[in-house]
Amino acid sequence: MYSAVINMFRIPELRNRVLFTLAMIAIYRIGFWIPLVGVDQTQLEELARQSASEATGFGKLLEYVSVFSGGSFKQSTIFGLGIMPYITASIIFQLLQSAIPKFQELKKEGASGQQKITEWTRYATIAMCLIQGFMWMKFLQGQGLVQPQFRTQTGMLIFYFSGLTALTAGSIFLMWLGEQIDKFGIGNGVSLILTAGIVSQMPMAIGWLANNVDFSLQSGDGSVGVLGILFLIVAFVIVVAGSILITVAQRRIPIQQARHTRGRRTYGGQKHYLPLRVNHAGVMPIIFASSLLIFPSSFLGYLATSVSADSPAWWQSIIYFMNRNFQFGEYPYIVLEIILIYFFSYFWTTVVFSPDDMSQQLRENGSFIPGLRPGPRTAEYLETVVERITYVGAGFLAIIAVIPSMVARYMDIPFFVSSFLGGTGLLIVVSVGLDLIQRIEANLLMRNYDGFITGGESTRKGGGSSSSRS
Repeated sequence: MYSAVINMFRIPELRNRVLFTLAMIAIYRIGFWIPLVGVDQTQLEELARQSASEATGFGKLLEYVSVFSGGSFKQSTIFGLGIMPYITASIIFQLLQSAIPKFQELKKEGASGQQKITEWTRYATIAMCLIQGFMWMKFLQGQGLVQPQFRTQTGMLIFYFSGLTALTAGSIFLMWLGEQIDKFGIGNGVSLILTAGIVSQMPMAIGWLANNVDFSLQSGDGSVGVLGILFLIVAFVIVVAGSILITVAQRRIPIQQARHTRGRRTYGGQKHYLPLRVNHAGVMPIIFASSLLIFPSSFLGYLATSVSADSPAWWQSIIYFMNRNFQFGEYPYIVLEIILIYFFSYFWTTVVFSPDDMSQQLRENGSFIPGLRPGPRTAEYLETVVERITYVGAGFLAIIAVIPSMVARYMDIPFFVSSFLGGTGLLIVVSVGLDLIQRIEANLLMRNYDGFITGGESTRKGGGSSSSRS
């Protein structure tokens, strides 16, 4: 591995791309030190700390959103919305490409159609930034977190205008940074920015564990004992290994190419494999399920605090029961989250994977699955296989999604610490890390250098043909 890192910096083009990517990520992190105008950062930090300690719906919302924004909502900065508005707009248009005929036609046009879709995605990103930014500014005003000099009518206009402009410009700038990484750097820019924001929470999590560790066998008062630390380390290693396994796992279906005889020669007849990913939906099911469950828990928490003593007893009992059982880590919450993950796994797979189109492509390329006739029979077989592997993939996603909430609930550990034991953030980091390593590996092998995965003696540039690798 060390030789691969050294080889990576020996190649000028690859070295420049890596350094450019690191520079863009550094610029991205600097933006989190630039606060919004008119926000009382001290009161905001106190409110976030109090909400987290009381385990309210608002506290859970801040902890969950901060994982994807890359920063802490204890301070409101120009990058407070992060890259999520662009990702949300991209997901929406990706779904529209599979559901609306006009977008399907644009997708078939190739580069010109994709450029049009990209342009619309950017406009939708601006709209998402304005909506989410206005909601955040409205919340700051409602909680009394605006500085006194901005509480006049003119001051509020300046507060809203400057805040919306800064938040929108910050997200658009992050989108531009991602495009620059795609063009001049290495890896997927938007994914790397999102990953950098998630990984930036790790020093805070390690610091919390260091400050709350108790080396005695019996720990208490919110501290973590030796057994707890060992459990967290072992669980982290196992979950990361499982995430890597499920990310790269494939169901390979044998494909036979038809033979063609031309004169005295026979062409074709080779055997190939059609790889179907076990986790075809990626992290989308967890994102959708977690996003939907945030709002009921937050709304029920608000109702529980606003119920008056004059309300009927049956109404108070229902509200308190719902609020108690649909909070983060409770049994009904976990069951509902698992159901939603399975639903969105099958929904997303149905949207992005079409067995009929795959069967048609195999027929057009002169390939077929041995023992199956091309056409409807092949499409039916592919649909059956996809349904079975989606069930397995959704089950693993459900386990990954439940682990952080279970650890946070029963071990009394903050969510920003337990989130590294599973959930969307860990899957994003693993998938992006694997993609980055594969890209660097391809660049190294192309120039006859050993990569991170391959082994054997490296062959220098200009030293003849590359050696065979196992």
